[in-house]
Amino acid sequence: MSHFTKIKTKLYDLRTLKKSLSDLKLAWSTEEQTVKGYNGQQYQAEIVIKQDNNFDLGFKWNGSEYEFVADLMYWSQPQSIDKFLNQITQRYAYNSIVQMSEQQNFQFIQTENTAEGSIRLVLRRYAE
Repeated sequence: MSHFTKIKTKLYDLRTLKKSLSDLKLAWSTEEQTVKGYNGQQYQAEIVIKQDNNFDLGFKWNGSEYEFVADLMYWSQPQSIDKFLNQITQRYAYNSIVQMSEQQNFQFIQTENTAEGSIRLVLRRYAE
């Protein structure tokens, strides 16, 4: 019986996901592609995040998006699973906006982290 939980996300681009995890200072790897769980169980994933307790977290491509995969019985992060995934999703959205704005010739002006936890971006593009 598997103890792994799969959580759907709205994360589609591997490069943006990797950058977002790095921005959040999460130690991830694509070299060891097995998430370890209860009783030696393993689950294949494209990205593996090691935890101090040797039970891993991961992101697995399901054909349309990256699913978050973990044995939640061994959750060992300083915040809840919801907050953890919300931080990754927020950073992913930020990086996606910055990347798309550069492609459309917007100039990055400033970023501000608000008190309620949102990120405010100011971009500018001059009409020709």
